[in-house]
Amino acid sequence: MSKVDVFRALHRGRLPGDPLMLPGPWDAVSARTLEEAGFPALATPSAGIAASLGYEDGSTPADEMFAAVARICRAVDVPVSADVEGGYGLAPTELVERLLAAGAVGCNLEDSHRGVLKDPREHADWLARVRFAAGDQLFVNARVDTFAYGDGDPARAIERAALYVAAGADCVYPIGAPTNVLPLLRSGIQGPINVNATLEGGPEPSELGELGATRITFGPTLQRWAALAFKGMTDELRKRW
Repeated sequence: MSKVDVFRALHRGRLPGDPLMLPGPWDAVSARTLEEAGFPALATPSAGIAASLGYEDGSTPADEMFAAVARICRAVDVPVSADVEGGYGLAPTELVERLLAAGAVGCNLEDSHRGVLKDPREHADWLARVRFAAGDQLFVNARVDTFAYGDGDPARAIERAALYVAAGADCVYPIGAPTNVLPLLRSGIQGPINVNATLEGGPEPSELGELGATRITFGPTLQRWAALAFKGMTDELRKRW
């Protein structure tokens, strides 16, 4: 079974209280650590990689992002999905080629640009071309930014999701959706749903699964925690020296 087939299979038949956990590595060391901890797959966070490379979120040059993803994919044997933001203006064929060359089995694609929602039908058409170029070689996670940059209307999110699923998206990611609307989104969206969680309070992953999440990602949270831990070590180092 190929890695992408393994990744797809991880999304199927999950019990409501057992969502797929996809922690986000930002470099080879963090990826190996997460693999050794037993996670069956990983999902890179663009913001975490940006921070590790010295960029603001959304400012990482495409070449550097793909190089970082490739280093992560080479470091582990488990499937890795890559957050490639809005696709960096690449044509669908080139975007797919670069993802596959990096070793990714999936991708996260946003439907906004610099905080402005894209036209959903135009974006769906673009996703369809990505799907055509990828065939069955990539698992496409279509981010819906209605709650992040739109009016937060669940009906609008469901409408966008339906267009993206029809275009061939394997999963839908209504980022920033309030917990109390997850059951409504679950009832109106076909297929897997990605939910972002924090490690600082909030619902447990099992609870998010019961509310409708098929899989859970954490964005740059782990990278930020690691940075805080390192700061604590440097503070201790200064005290000793």
